[in-house]
Amino acid sequence: MKKKLVVFSGAGISAESGLSTFRDNNGLWENYNISEVATPQAWAANPKLVLDFYNLRRKNAFEAQPNTAHIAIAELEKHLAVSVVTQNIDDLHERAGSTDVIHLHGEVKKVRSTGTNELFDYGSKPLFLGSVCPNGFQLRPHVVWFGEEVPNLEIANKTIRKADYLLITGTSLNVYPAAGLIHMTKESSIKYLVDPNSDLRKPSIKNLSILKAKATIGVPKVANQIIKDLKVNA
Repeated sequence: MKKKLVVFSGAGISAESGLSTFRDNNGLWENYNISEVATPQAWAANPKLVLDFYNLRRKNAFEAQPNTAHIAIAELEKHLAVSVVTQNIDDLHERAGSTDVIHLHGEVKKVRSTGTNELFDYGSKPLFLGSVCPNGFQLRPHVVWFGEEVPNLEIANKTIRKADYLLITGTSLNVYPAAGLIHMTKESSIKYLVDPNSDLRKPSIKNLSILKAKATIGVPKVANQIIKDLKVNA
């Protein structure tokens, strides 16, 4: 039976494919007020502005391409049972070849009915007021807004508890509830954090190695190390 690897990815890995992050300098939120585009209240007050914002994000996501970190993660499926838990709403992991991806915050390529919650693949085309589901209800972006529950969080928890290896990349682990997932692993699991700006103190987390590097540099290094470990212990 293959060992289990869980990858927990955040905005930093997509940033290296050209997608703006929320919190870095020149990040996405510098041009938008969170309360006006990413909350249920914003949707109620000005749905057109919300739709315009996510139409831009959808367009940018489809123009971006997977980078070497995404590809290295996908190629690890040749050696391990790999699940990706991501905070990102793009589909770069899938396009790189990953086959088991859990999106905590939704998927920008999908929309859902405001009346039935039914999901629809929507591709890269824009979503407008008046874009409705077959039952006549307005469609909204399939994303988790601030203040909404994270429906896939328990699935992610159960997945991470099975990890023999945990690789965290593209996130500072400062955003909860997702940041708490690192504490869900088995004590024996081997953990890697790839983050150029990490200030995490590893003594509080067993079996953790920290690589202060960008995802495109650090993730392939970790992938090679895991493959070596597997061969040694075969």
